[in-house]
Amino acid sequence: MNVLTVNPGSSSLKLSVVAADDTVVADADHGTNTFDAGALERFVGTAPPLGAACVRLVHGGTVVRAATVVDDRLREALASVADLAPLHNPLALDALDALAERCPGLRRVVCVDTAFHRTIPEAAATYAVPWDWTVRHGVRKYGFHGLSHAYAVRRAGELLGGGGAPRRLVSCHLGAGASLAAVRDGASVDTTMGFTPLDGLVMATRAGSVDPGVLTWVQRRDGLDAADVEQQLDRASGLRGISGRSGDLRDVTAAADAGDDRARLALDVMLHRLATSIGAMAVAAGGLDALVFTGGIGEHSAPVRRATADRLAFLGVALGPGNEADPPPVDTDVAAPGAAVRTLVVRSREDLQMAREARALLP
Repeated sequence: MNVLTVNPGSSSLKLSVVAADDTVVADADHGTNTFDAGALERFVGTAPPLGAACVRLVHGGTVVRAATVVDDRLREALASVADLAPLHNPLALDALDALAERCPGLRRVVCVDTAFHRTIPEAAATYAVPWDWTVRHGVRKYGFHGLSHAYAVRRAGELLGGGGAPRRLVSCHLGAGASLAAVRDGASVDTTMGFTPLDGLVMATRAGSVDPGVLTWVQRRDGLDAADVEQQLDRASGLRGISGRSGDLRDVTAAADAGDDRARLALDVMLHRLATSIGAMAVAAGGLDALVFTGGIGEHSAPVRRATADRLAFLGVALGPGNEADPPPVDTDVAAPGAAVRTLVVRSREDLQMAREARALLP
């Protein structure tokens, strides 16, 4: 069965058709932060026959916690959690609607990024907020980038042999959005993103972890409402907010190299948060046997991997010359010979993970 995968991210729309043997027989990548129904229609029009379509859903809340076949009732329920991931969920709903309109006979599946993190223990998932928030609103750590983390863990096991993932692993999905996952015996036990994809690492335009007192203080001082604060944290923070230039790591790096102090600070803040958060995830995993870099930055930025490894040398992380390979290394171990921790670079293949989950669900 050929499976169409639709992945509307915060900075791109990725489309692919995955055959039964995991061969990608067609693909397209549109750099856009809005859903392009025309692009989807043109892609489907030239694609081979399809047996199903799966759409990446970043946040299922309490509505959907695993890959699920979409019907009208579920589609309506998903609208109730659209605001939990405002940069992503509305695009996924647009994709589901476009598929229903343009391919009415095609079975639709949502593959949920939060599913991989269902195994996080309650001690790691529970916030110390009023219990009513937890019970009535489902406030807890959900975690995200689960499709990418799940594939990275599986691929790490294949690369390192033995047919399974290393016992204690930290997966680093680094891109416009970024998160870490602490993985023990193949299961997620903690992650840096929380109730929404705003938490954790410094990202392109998202702030990551911030003292909540800052938010209430700024709201009162500047007279902002919740929508104003959300806009600032989602789209005007992160690398863009500190550098004052761009959320694109390449632009910020170039500016830093040219002597821009704010751009240099933005990089230093990002790397500090990344390294210290990996340390925290290693604690959650009970140690560190392997570190996996994936996502656009994780795969392509040798300087980020090198700077991170240097900060984690005390844990046994050390990179060899393969880290600087040009073209960038893909699906390979770039650790220095004899390093205590294996360091892998794995191409993010959310499409393959989505197709696998859809096939497991459908007859």
